[in-house]
Amino acid sequence: MLNESTRVSVPGQRAPSDPLAATGDPRQRQDGLGWVTRALFDDPGVTLTIGDDPAAAARWAVIPSLADARFLLPLASRRVTAASLLAYNALRPPKVRAGRAAVGSLARAGLLGLTRAPILSARTRGPGDLLASFLADRLGVPRLHAAIGIRPPDPHHKPTLQLFDDRGRPRGYAKIGWNDGTRAMVRAEAATLGELPSGGGFPPAPRLILHTRWRGREVAVIEPMPRTVRRIRRPDRPRVEAMLAVARRGGPATGPRPVADLVETWRRRAEGADPRIHAFIDALATGPELEFGDWHGDWVPWNMARHRGRLLVWDWENRSTGVPVGFDLAHQAFQTALSTRGRPAADCAAAVDEALRAYGPELGLDPPRQRFVADGYLVELWLRTYELSGGGAGWNPKLHPALLDVLATRLPR
Repeated sequence: MLNESTRVSVPGQRAPSDPLAATGDPRQRQDGLGWVTRALFDDPGVTLTIGDDPAAAARWAVIPSLADARFLLPLASRRVTAASLLAYNALRPPKVRAGRAAVGSLARAGLLGLTRAPILSARTRGPGDLLASFLADRLGVPRLHAAIGIRPPDPHHKPTLQLFDDRGRPRGYAKIGWNDGTRAMVRAEAATLGELPSGGGFPPAPRLILHTRWRGREVAVIEPMPRTVRRIRRPDRPRVEAMLAVARRGGPATGPRPVADLVETWRRRAEGADPRIHAFIDALATGPELEFGDWHGDWVPWNMARHRGRLLVWDWENRSTGVPVGFDLAHQAFQTALSTRGRPAADCAAAVDEALRAYGPELGLDPPRQRFVADGYLVELWLRTYELSGGGAGWNPKLHPALLDVLATRLPR
């Protein structure tokens, strides 16, 4: 839901001199703004323009600029605009928090025009042409206003809408699946949120309030977080106890067992894939016995917060079972190096090794098991990337073929 905000250069982004960077339909753009508007406003009944259209059904400020759009800020009222910037600001990195606070103060005072932010206007043929209006009707709310995050074009990304009512109160987060891969993710999270355990140290999660479909999109609306949530301290430090609670579903430890079932599952998932992955899977077939359990699947600091002394965790779309205990630890190390530090895959794999050496013993992992979990996680991550590519999402260039090259240096063939 809430992600770290980092500056990313977008391959193929239009230069400011390109006419489409300043005028016309933003759906023609090849940057993040173009991708998000195509994903959310592809209905022919919706007319999008850059400029303030007094007849528009909805208007957004493009923050901070067209060339570097990060956020579509709803302009329904001062209250809604300010709330879109200030709600949950304590979860964001200090630099982002300061910027949002400054613009939010201007919005509250009715001085947003001082930012000279471009305006995106949407005309419609009917109220159901906008997703926020459709969701308001389904949720029994007179109106909802959507603050929309913008990320670089990526077939794995899902648009996320933060929904506010007329009083500026958060009413939920809407995740939008728009291709086969992301629709499957949204369905998976909707199903998962209905069956998460409680107690036993299992971290609480925001609950699902609506799962629906809209014009070929899969939509899950998840309840807003408590207003008093705060950014976790020392985000790089793994929360090992919570990882174990997730792995064991809040129950006791289970005994170790052979890796044969896991390896066989990998082989089925790799059917038709690059032959190299089959060799790497075969190399892990004689691994040590391990404790198996669940994993969150995207355990990273920006998917969690602290609230009343407890860890709150969201984004459960990748949760699955039957994996070695320790996969969440490996994932946090890899993704933190990849997403927040911009490291190549080989360095990210080295970060996994380092995390398992430091914290693996708390998970019951001795050095041979640490190495198996690290290599197994890299296989699992490549298979996830492969499956997304087959679901219409395309390949993630940060992970393919780089992960196969990394595995080639780690596993005999």
